[in-house]
Amino acid sequence: MGRKTQITQEMILEASYELLDEGGINNVEIKKIADRLGCSTRPVTWTFGSMAELKKALYFYAVGKAYGNLESKMKGKEAVEAFFISGVHYISLACEHPNVFRFMNVDNPMDTVGVDLGEGQSIFSGSFDADAVEILSSQYDIPKDIIAATVRDTVIYTHGLALMMMYDNFRMPKEEACRMMYNVGMKLISDIGIDVSSYKFEDMTGFI
Repeated sequence: MGRKTQITQEMILEASYELLDEGGINNVEIKKIADRLGCSTRPVTWTFGSMAELKKALYFYAVGKAYGNLESKMKGKEAVEAFFISGVHYISLACEHPNVFRFMNVDNPMDTVGVDLGEGQSIFSGSFDADAVEILSSQYDIPKDIIAATVRDTVIYTHGLALMMMYDNFRMPKEEACRMMYNVGMKLISDIGIDVSSYKFEDMTGFI
């Protein structure tokens, strides 16, 4: 008789992620996770203790899956190009994994998980946007507060567009949405004195 497969935390989180991706956070249930893994519910409850702890771990697991390869995409790119690669990545996530996007970027964690996973931060105060401001400020002789406002406005537009793509059952092509984000963002950046004439949207298509 073969040895039983040991159910690991990684296996539980991956099964939970699949359920999230397929049907949203309300689809993530201990019984469904156990059925997917072909085991009883005990390994799931023993590993996490409660659904709240499982969903908390799932949130960070989903973030890792969603953004784990973003750094490699931006590596070696100029600041402006890297910033827009991140925007394309964000819109692509909303299009391809709308339930995951909703869980991470739309739903209130206090409602879905029961804790403030953002630790008081808003979408406008995330570390990535702060990093973008620092990098752009180091490359261009423009006051940091002006760059920060431009990054903020670009993020607002990108987030709103991603939301529309997430909800739109008659969705426009993803490339068209990315082009809209790119055109608006480049105009905002150009308006503060950064020369964007050498950049082309076609350079982004490999990341869509």
